[in-house]
Amino acid sequence: MSQFVHLHLHTDYSMLDGACGVDKLVHRVKELGMPAVAMTDHGNIFGAVEFVNAAHKAGVKPILGCELYICKKEDHDIARTPPDGDTYNHLLVLAENDEGYRNLIKITSEASLRGFYYKPRVSKKFLAEHSKGLIGLSGCLKGEVAERLMEGKHEAARAAAGFYRDIFGKDNFFLEIQDQGLEMEHRIHPDLFRMEKDLGLPLVATNDSHYLCEEDAHAQDVMVCIQTGKSIQDANRMKFQGTDFYVKSHDEMHRVFKDAPDVLSRTLAIAERCNMRLEKVTPFLTSRCRPATPWTAISSM
Repeated sequence: MSQFVHLHLHTDYSMLDGACGVDKLVHRVKELGMPAVAMTDHGNIFGAVEFVNAAHKAGVKPILGCELYICKKEDHDIARTPPDGDTYNHLLVLAENDEGYRNLIKITSEASLRGFYYKPRVSKKFLAEHSKGLIGLSGCLKGEVAERLMEGKHEAARAAAGFYRDIFGKDNFFLEIQDQGLEMEHRIHPDLFRMEKDLGLPLVATNDSHYLCEEDAHAQDVMVCIQTGKSIQDANRMKFQGTDFYVKSHDEMHRVFKDAPDVLSRTLAIAERCNMRLEKVTPFLTSRCRPATPWTAISSM
């Protein structure tokens, strides 16, 4: 069995950003010998029902999560208003249990219904009020911890990590380390290892997967062009650097993190902790109601 589980992964439900079909994903994960996989789309859990059902059918444990857009101002009123100088960071959350799933629904609903301004944003205050049952990871280079490290603001990075540790609880927040071959990732790796030692926050390796296989990078690039209204020939457009943002095997991840195997095995430990009851999601698959109805029903749980 693989000693690595993908905990940071975008599917087709990361609109015009993820190029990874749910059915193909769970079958690929099964082929790779991974016992579980997380779905962490940008700002939503729209694919929860399809994902859980497909994973259950394939014999893979589904972990529901989301890459949230967190407003930097802790108590910012975000009710569909311009950010007024406030921007956002990414933060990864995973539902550890039923309470975590219910809170994930509340957070993503708040982000879309009240916090939407170009992106479905949520305040730190609202997150803190609905953090029980969730496991937090510090996110990619757009995460607050990584962003502060890239700016050389090490104390601010520590403060951010401490803030989220206090929100989720000591054993429920992890520092996320990634290596898609980006220079800025390599630059902050030593800082992340120091923070792990100094703050007692374990590092967890993830791959910021946006497509299934390496050869799918071009298709995902075209989707980003559509999202941003740019041409593929535009040299100044938003573009992922490299083609490493795919669902890698354990061996591929081990080659990257061979000097720190614990950051891989911890993903398996986290996956084993996530035990949401499947019946909380799957009963809605049998409904003959219109598509909107299942989400209304789920949101009322």
